[in-house]
Amino acid sequence: MPRNAAGFDRIATQVFAPLYPVVARRLLSWAGIEEGRCVDLGAGPGLLGIEVAAHSQMDVLALDCDPEMLSFACQHIREAGFSERVMPLLGDVHILPFCDNTVDLFVSRGSVFFWEDRPRAFSEIFRVLAPGGTAYLGGSFGTPAIKEEIFTEMRRRNPHWDEDVARRSGRARPAALSAALSTAGLRDTRIKEEETGFWVEIKK
Repeated sequence: MPRNAAGFDRIATQVFAPLYPVVARRLLSWAGIEEGRCVDLGAGPGLLGIEVAAHSQMDVLALDCDPEMLSFACQHIREAGFSERVMPLLGDVHILPFCDNTVDLFVSRGSVFFWEDRPRAFSEIFRVLAPGGTAYLGGSFGTPAIKEEIFTEMRRRNPHWDEDVARRSGRARPAALSAALSTAGLRDTRIKEEETGFWVEIKK
């Protein structure tokens, strides 16, 4: 996977794009929410946050620690016509720039693999969640068919794709995530495993 913002944006828009609407609908359905405030953590070019807005009435903050990445998010948000409901925001998952009990839904696809201090990040997410709120943090590819399309194209672009996926997956196995949740002192949590990935579920 490209490490630079332009390369990441290119892969997200050209290869990964089909998974975002599927994932957005699924997470909204699980959360049972249609309105309120959503934060997309590690939003990158903002595609998941845009789809959450498209499939609900939620206001979305697309949070990322990379200003260059957020410049691509601004462009996609504007092109999608969601400038009034999706806002890019510079920030760090380990020190969230929100007051306690103010976010109804957190979503994040892919970023949990790169968090340096997961217990701290999980504690921050729980602090900011509103009562009754939910967080879904993980790495699903949507459906088996979408996953196969993505893997086929990524193998064409990157001969080391499977090795890269295995390495990233090794950074956040379910047992390690469960241990991090326990270290954070969180109880109402679980790992929801799917055919194409998993989600950490945190409720408040």
